[in-house]
Amino acid sequence: MVHDLLWIPSALFLSYWLRFNLDNLPAVFQQTLLKLIIFALPLQGGIFWYSGLYRGLWRFASIPDLVRIVKASLCGTVVLICVSALTTRLVGVPRSIFFLYPLILTAGLSLSRIAYRWYKDHHLSFRERTGLRTVVVGAGRAGEMLVRDLNHRKGYQAVGFVDDNKNLHGREIHGIPVLGSIAKLEEIVHCLNGELILIAIPSADSRLLQKIVDQCTRIGLPYKTLPSVFEIEEGGISIEKLRSVTLEDLLGREVIEINHGAVAAYLAGKVVLVTGGGGSIGSELCRQIAVQKPDMIIIFESSEYNLYSVEQDLQREFPQLRIKPILGDIKDEDRVFWTFGNYLPDVVFHAAAYKHVPMLEFNPAEGVRNNVIGTKIVAEAADRFNVERFVLISTDKAVNPANTMGATKRAAELYCQNLDRRSETCFITTRFGNVLGSTGSVVPLFQRQIEAGGPVTVTHKEITRYFMTIPESVSLILQAGSMGQGGEIFVLDMGEPVLIKDLAEQMISLSGFEPGRDIEIIYIGLRPGEKLYEELLHESEGLQPTSHEKLLLARSREVDWAWLQEKMICLERAASSRNIDKLRACLQDVVPEFRRNGLR
Repeated sequence: MVHDLLWIPSALFLSYWLRFNLDNLPAVFQQTLLKLIIFALPLQGGIFWYSGLYRGLWRFASIPDLVRIVKASLCGTVVLICVSALTTRLVGVPRSIFFLYPLILTAGLSLSRIAYRWYKDHHLSFRERTGLRTVVVGAGRAGEMLVRDLNHRKGYQAVGFVDDNKNLHGREIHGIPVLGSIAKLEEIVHCLNGELILIAIPSADSRLLQKIVDQCTRIGLPYKTLPSVFEIEEGGISIEKLRSVTLEDLLGREVIEINHGAVAAYLAGKVVLVTGGGGSIGSELCRQIAVQKPDMIIIFESSEYNLYSVEQDLQREFPQLRIKPILGDIKDEDRVFWTFGNYLPDVVFHAAAYKHVPMLEFNPAEGVRNNVIGTKIVAEAADRFNVERFVLISTDKAVNPANTMGATKRAAELYCQNLDRRSETCFITTRFGNVLGSTGSVVPLFQRQIEAGGPVTVTHKEITRYFMTIPESVSLILQAGSMGQGGEIFVLDMGEPVLIKDLAEQMISLSGFEPGRDIEIIYIGLRPGEKLYEELLHESEGLQPTSHEKLLLARSREVDWAWLQEKMICLERAASSRNIDKLRACLQDVVPEFRRNGLR
């Protein structure tokens, strides 16, 4: 502040001096200069303070600070003109002074700050820098902010950028050269004797990140990345934001645009019931629904611990939200109907299901009781209590199913689609593939095997699966729920299928090991009911685009309602009596495309 106050008389004196061609000031003008200084010091100083000029640090002076200086100088000039006009009628005051004064004052205040920041930013260049020789991938805004932060830290020495923008090649950012494209990363790192690689491209999609990670793996140096644009909160980019690359980064960083207005339109202020609300998909559904400000969320869950966990998480994140944790099983008709009758939900997301393929091959009756009969009970409750929307969470394994799990989910789809034609409730089905990190998925299994030192077990060299992250899949489920009019099957665009062998190798590499040398991969053969690849669409369903590029629409299959009701009774009796032969025969009738172990 003292510095700025000293610049006020200095700027006025220099203005007069320039006005008189750097010559001595006449005596009469010396008196008006003195009066202006007396007026300007308190007035301009007060404006400096009021404008927030001293809330920022010179160390981080930037464009917003320059804007404040310009505004304060101009405002002070206007006030000074008014005061001078009232007190002296501007007699003996050259008019050019009021033009020169704000220019000189702005220059004086700004240049001082710029010089101080330059000194602080570059004082390390006056002595030899030490620390890990760091190569930064990405010379955009994020890379610039990251290097600026690195320059103020001990232990890091930024030595070069790589970026695919050819216009940046040969340029410097904070004194650090941009040396070439990402394709030349390995060559550049070796030339610079690099010791650390930092990936500063928050907007990178999974393909670009995979390309960079592959090179980093070949180079053999440690590497870290900035999170995606969705994870970085306001407050700038710094080294604390860096983290290890995760499997979700490599498979699920693609930006998915959601129509939040349409989602909020059918969830805000509503009573929403989520079955299986304590599971991986169900709990994320609860979190994303809570953001839409519903009137109440009813969490229906059979696991006491999972129910407790998700309830505690929601209460902590959304303290104003009304939450009803219901401990119950969807196979318990009395409990389900009691829940619907007491809370009258407007929207239902049915995520409760048994989904482990080999487990249901050994326990088919339980799979039918839960996935088919349990869905039937919940759907009938939704119909009886006039639920507005019922969203069934299905799976790609329901298409041309080769296992009991897929066949039970397909039977559940058929029941909901055909019930829709006889109900005021809109029954909507969403179908997608594997979800990274969900309960029972291959990823936690591989992680446990890697932590144990291997081997990692893969069923077949050519087996592929579709993958999506939990937040992405749930966002699309909510979007589909807003688009459905009843009876539709929405198929989520899962991108390209992933070789499970490649997935295992990526997880081993991300854990800091070399596949085949540190951790062995062994192939154990397909498990009962397992297919080499999954499909998202049956050939008879067709495929139509929707207003959302990531959601496709499949045609539903209409069957005779009386016949379907009869088959549901058959399935329920066979499951209750554990008559597996009769159960499979009945399931085959309902799902004729079901080919268990490759046979009808």
